[in-house]
Amino acid sequence: MKKLTLMAFAIFYVMLLSNCSKSSEADTEYPVIDISSTQAFPKQCSTIERGKKLSFKARFSDNLALGSYSLDIHHNFDHHSHSTEISNCEFEAVKSPVKPFLFIKDYSIPEGQTSYEATAEIEIPADADPGDYHFMIKLTDKEGWQTIKGLSIKLQ
Repeated sequence: MKKLTLMAFAIFYVMLLSNCSKSSEADTEYPVIDISSTQAFPKQCSTIERGKKLSFKARFSDNLALGSYSLDIHHNFDHHSHSTEISNCEFEAVKSPVKPFLFIKDYSIPEGQTSYEATAEIEIPADADPGDYHFMIKLTDKEGWQTIKGLSIKLQ
């Protein structure tokens, strides 16, 4: 009888555990980078003056929770492509860099946000090589899904 009671308890316990479901839903959606508003900057083919600050602004969103974002500005003097935009910009002639501007920085987003207004001030050195550059925005949500937006910009 003792064996039967123990076996019944074990079966009940296994059934109880198997009926438990995960309380959180699986995240299968990429986060969104929105630069469609009139206040967003930069946009495809924007021109930025050297020796001034670039005021980055974009809106990020995710179905569950945002994680972090990074900004990357690097020269495109060889006309390689990262663009995620439909329209193309007019390029200058291919050239070799002398003193190209390079900016790479990670930014955190407050915990639990599903929407976030991202802003950053980036100082563009006056002596940086003018010309074609890429402005990369990489947004990662809490689960690790990543969206990349690659814009072509010009430093003058």
